[in-house]
Amino acid sequence: MKKRIQLTAQGLEKLKKELEVLVSVKRPKIVERLSYARSQGDLSENSDYTNAKEELQFTDGRIEELQGVVSTAEVVKNGANGDGIGIGTKITVKTNGNKIVFDMVGEWEADPVNKKISPESPIGQALFGKKVGEKVEVEVPAGKLKYEILAIE
Repeated sequence: MKKRIQLTAQGLEKLKKELEVLVSVKRPKIVERLSYARSQGDLSENSDYTNAKEELQFTDGRIEELQGVVSTAEVVKNGANGDGIGIGTKITVKTNGNKIVFDMVGEWEADPVNKKISPESPIGQALFGKKVGEKVEVEVPAGKLKYEILAIE
């Protein structure tokens, strides 16, 4: 039995859109490019053929990967329901006198630069299941950070 991949509804939609674009737009263009390059003759010295072939393999791999994720996706409808921080919650924390807002998302949606963390990340692991008022300490490359949970939505 395949492991269910937890995602927010928005995250699943984003992955479905990427899959659709790869299947209906990008892959056909690569196949067309590969076909044209193949018609140019000697394939051993045809860099466009080699590049198109490699790009097709990469794209097919990504399509297969996304199909696997979409087929095993479980949309999590969490929120501030009293169970603490879970996937689908927005968390406001205080650290070093600064307020930071994180979105707890599924592993496939994580984007730390945009403050989207998953329960698999160090900060996500520390915060997951916690409630307003609790404090956590997280070991990060820069050292230990202390977070106080101010709000969960």
